[in-house]
Amino acid sequence: MPVFKPIAILLVFSFSGAFAGAPATENGPPATKKVPVTDTFHGVPVTEHYRWLENWNDPAVRRWSEAQNAYARGLLDHLPHVEPIRARLTEIMTAQTSRYGSLAWRRGKLFAIQAQPPKQQPFLVMMPSPDEPQKARVLVDPNGLDSQGTTAIDWYVPSPDGTLIAVSLSEGGSELGDVHVYETATGRQVHEVIPRVNSGTAGGDLAWTADGKGFFYTRHPRGKERPPEDMGFYQQVYFHGLGTRTEDDRYEFGKDLPRIAEIELEMHHASGRLLATAQNGDGGEFSHALRSAHGHWRQLSHFGDKIVQATFGPQGDLFLISRRDAPRGKILRLSTTDPGPTHPETIVPQARDAVVTSFYHSPPSLLPTESRLYVTYQLGGPTEIRVFDHLGRPVKGPSQFPVSSVGGLTRLEEDDVLFTNTSFVDPPAVYRYRPGTGATERTALATSWPVDFSDVQVVREFATSKDGTRVPVNILLPDGVRRDGTNPTVVYGYGGYASSLSPRFSATLHVLLEQGFVYAIANLRGGAEYGEQWHRQGNLTNKQNVFDDFAAVIQHMIDRGYTRPEKLAIQGGSNGGLLMGATMTQHPELVGAVVSYVGIYDMLRVELSPNGSFNIPEFGTVKNPAHFRAMYAYSPYHNVKDAVHYPATLFLTGANDPRVDPMQSRKMTARLQAAASRQPILLRTSSDSGHGLDTALSERIEQTVDVYAFLFDRLGVEYRPVAGAVAGGAADASPTPRRSQAIESDTPY
Repeated sequence: MPVFKPIAILLVFSFSGAFAGAPATENGPPATKKVPVTDTFHGVPVTEHYRWLENWNDPAVRRWSEAQNAYARGLLDHLPHVEPIRARLTEIMTAQTSRYGSLAWRRGKLFAIQAQPPKQQPFLVMMPSPDEPQKARVLVDPNGLDSQGTTAIDWYVPSPDGTLIAVSLSEGGSELGDVHVYETATGRQVHEVIPRVNSGTAGGDLAWTADGKGFFYTRHPRGKERPPEDMGFYQQVYFHGLGTRTEDDRYEFGKDLPRIAEIELEMHHASGRLLATAQNGDGGEFSHALRSAHGHWRQLSHFGDKIVQATFGPQGDLFLISRRDAPRGKILRLSTTDPGPTHPETIVPQARDAVVTSFYHSPPSLLPTESRLYVTYQLGGPTEIRVFDHLGRPVKGPSQFPVSSVGGLTRLEEDDVLFTNTSFVDPPAVYRYRPGTGATERTALATSWPVDFSDVQVVREFATSKDGTRVPVNILLPDGVRRDGTNPTVVYGYGGYASSLSPRFSATLHVLLEQGFVYAIANLRGGAEYGEQWHRQGNLTNKQNVFDDFAAVIQHMIDRGYTRPEKLAIQGGSNGGLLMGATMTQHPELVGAVVSYVGIYDMLRVELSPNGSFNIPEFGTVKNPAHFRAMYAYSPYHNVKDAVHYPATLFLTGANDPRVDPMQSRKMTARLQAAASRQPILLRTSSDSGHGLDTALSERIEQTVDVYAFLFDRLGVEYRPVAGAVAGGAADASPTPRRSQAIESDTPY
């Protein structure tokens, strides 16, 4: 499976009185023409006026976008405190420190993605061990390939002996990745480039053969194989032999899969078996197929079987995560010995107090080693690693922060593993667990930031949603905060795709906290904090529950005296951008400002975008009457009303976004501006970025400056200079709690 494959959830940040309280019409947003278009859905006529903004190839649309950028810049660039905010953020985000992640171990070689500001993009390195980063050697540096910082590593996969490494590279935030092969001894690019392996939503993957002379890989259509509208779909598996023409690569698997299939690959080198996991779009249904060493494929599970993850054990058996009759997840073991699979046996029943996580295109949540099984569990937000033997009996596991987030499980020799551990107040570090001695050791792959969170307390509370559901909210409180309703507060949410918001450390978040902000993260339905039922209660026709949960969290923050509406902002991105749009149109009186990244707002047209079909399993389709009624009822774009005083809003999008069409932000901006809100409605479009995953450091800094300056202005906060930044993250030998912790973020959610 690929290393360093980002997931779709967007966690970015980051907007004081130049235009506080000033009408948006004072300088006037750009004029936007209205061209009415009416569609009829199941007998219901729906008229809109800004469909013409969908066509990015229209010069008029590009001129409109440039005018919106100019309008936004005319306000953002003249906010008070922009320069001190920029200086503070630059100090933190360009700090001379290294961060490591996305680890892979091959026969005495440890590979990692290293981020080292002021370099624009992370790069790929190799080192002898996690305790010797000073011996790391750069293998692939996108910064040397592109002076603008817009080329990025999507993921990489080392060969079995670590002598070669396959790397997917994409440009401009597009995530359209071609695979390049490099020698690890020299860092020299060798062999041919494999085009169209990765895409924005379907992603991509690669699995080497045991001899390292070729690999199986995911392939998207090329040339004229499909019409233009299908070029990002129909992902299939092919085989490439090194030194041969890619045009001669052999088809292997996938032609019978759905148009929106997303495929992940894993090779068991000892037996030569290949496992292909296919997801049916983004809805959380998976199927699994197995290829024998002789090239015969057989189906192990189908969509609807509720097998959500599978991985090889060291002897070639498969360990499975199943949700059938176990919504919190159970672990099965399945023999793959020819001629066919035996009936899987349950070895770890579902837990009463936790949910087995399942990640797609990311480090595994289920990692078998020589005699142990490492499993990541979700605890309503926080996560933890539990360990079992191969019979499913619990055994001693690694030390971890009590309320934190774990991940990045990487197998070393025998049963030793590496894993990351972080909390809201502890920077992420890589730890080594040695089950032979029971020791958990902090490795040298740890980062100290120029901020210290010892002045921040984290509390975990519960709001009560409209239907009585208890919704967790994690609240970061700087020292001295009083519950008198005066604190500037930001509430972040997502709520979708079974993506859970687990604790993550964010150095840039301290810029808000050190100025007296309260920051809250809500664990809404639609995620998987409490299992698949929690997810299903927030998707398809149940999506309104997510918005009700978020409104309840906002009201909780107000009722508990943390803040009041005019001092409260909300923030989210992607599916969380939909949450922002729904919240501001349903409850404009609850919030003073909105920051929304790469969001979805027109629910009736989203499935028609290049990437839209992947979202149907999560949101539904207008072709289904029940789905249409639900989506039309909450679709932010269709629920904007004239003369309603909507909160000041900053929309951010990337022109090259492969996951959410930027037209969504254009249309929502135009509709809100036409509603004649008294507050500014701003659209910031970045020409060299996409969904946010591969954005260059310089652009990330400028985005965060704009967002923070906006927040300071709208919530009436005067920036106070910060004296003497202190590096945080003590080099503890093992995870130990620092102050009270409840959970999470470096890029706020």
